[in-house]
Amino acid sequence: MSKRWYVFHARSGFESKVKIAIEESIIREGLEDLVGEVLVPTEQVVELKDGQKKMAERKFFPGYMLVNMELTEPSWLLVKNTNNVIGFIGGSSGKPSPITQREVDKILMRVQEGADKPKPKVAYQPGEEILVVDGPFNEFNGLVEAVDYEKNLLKVEVLIFGRSTSVELEFSQVEKT
Repeated sequence: MSKRWYVFHARSGFESKVKIAIEESIIREGLEDLVGEVLVPTEQVVELKDGQKKMAERKFFPGYMLVNMELTEPSWLLVKNTNNVIGFIGGSSGKPSPITQREVDKILMRVQEGADKPKPKVAYQPGEEILVVDGPFNEFNGLVEAVDYEKNLLKVEVLIFGRSTSVELEFSQVEKT
């Protein structure tokens, strides 16, 4: 048998504690050969706090975690009986089913992309009203015309002296109203 990836549900907000508890149990029980990596899928996001860009981590499947393990009674019980673990996803109650390698690769790729190129914490949609919080148009309201997630830019229609003017602004220069 070889290790496969399984998804399990943990109490939301406790993912990091569950990860540490499982990793400690693996060592304590001597199951390093059966249980490999425990993963909390996260991505880096940029948020604006007090006018400063700050990096933060966001879970993209809150409450769900992955474990790479060989499914045996001891490995299954180790994960299942950890505090704040609700249970495995898929399969039957006594025998969870693994996810495909393709699904794992997609999740790992998204984790890597988030580390390489952080995403904005807030998503914008055309037609949405925003407030400019930085730059020459500070405190102007505007409507989002277009969103460029690759460059973190918005094309915004701002009313200046009674005329509608289209300007390009960075995500960090605006906030939702």
